[in-house]
Amino acid sequence: MRPENIFVDLPEKAEQEQFLPLFAAPGLRVERIVSFGQASPPGFWHDQDESEWVILLAGSAGLRFADRDELVTLAPGDYLEIVAHRRHRVEWTDATLPTVWLAVHFRADDA
Repeated sequence: MRPENIFVDLPEKAEQEQFLPLFAAPGLRVERIVSFGQASPPGFWHDQDESEWVILLAGSAGLRFADRDELVTLAPGDYLEIVAHRRHRVEWTDATLPTVWLAVHFRADDA
């Protein structure tokens, strides 16, 4: 068994976010997301069937939730859980360096 590293093969810049599946099992999915200044399209809200636990490993980002007024700013090491169907959007990600996320998607009834 050889360990892998989440920071290996980080793209330096890309027009679109990069998604890399890391692990999957029934009711559970783990992925690395790399952003380069991307944000959710104007007026678009994520409304996911799964819950998501996310930690920011590098870069920075701003998230907005439909049920609160203030912006949630994330720095390296910050994490949060987004329960299924909690509407949210990415307002911004760092445009000067890669923003690296680790996202764990799960179904609450399976957790």
